[in-house]
Amino acid sequence: MTDVIDSLVGIAPGSKLDAIRAQRIEARKHAQASFTSLFEPKELGGVTSDERHAIASFVAGLHGEPKTDAFYAAKLPANLRSGVAAEVAAAKTKGPYGHFPKGPLSVEDTPGPTWKVSDAGRAALGPRLAAAFEHTHMLVFHPRDASAASLQSLLDAGWSTDDIVTVSQLVSFLSYQIRVVAGLGVLASTL
Repeated sequence: MTDVIDSLVGIAPGSKLDAIRAQRIEARKHAQASFTSLFEPKELGGVTSDERHAIASFVAGLHGEPKTDAFYAAKLPANLRSGVAAEVAAAKTKGPYGHFPKGPLSVEDTPGPTWKVSDAGRAALGPRLAAAFEHTHMLVFHPRDASAASLQSLLDAGWSTDDIVTVSQLVSFLSYQIRVVAGLGVLASTL
């Protein structure tokens, strides 16, 4: 398979940017392996392909990364794609927000909104994705505020503990992938 990051950035084989990426062959290989394990695993487990792509599209939308968002959204059925897009529009904010435990870092506490999926979104997405999107928003914008209650809402919506790990890995990978794509895009504009 073509390297997904190369595809998202538009890196042609043999280009200057391809040569630069080839200098970090292990990073390139492991990023693609992470993509494959999260989006093309031999066994999906309890997280469907549509759920994986919806979460990825939601993360990319929250980060304002249109190429990455379009890549993952294109893999969704139209009704789910429009539901994701509507929730991205409602959930966008600045950040990160959150509170550190009382101590020297608490001077960096930043209050911010806690987002919930709309009623229309809940109907379009279903309870599992609605809970996953709220968890995703927490990880993206309130990483310091993740709590047992946040995880319990995922369990209550039908996610298993293994599923919750997968959802969190998706969010983490997408945050990484988006930053690499953005950075390579800037670098490409200078070559």
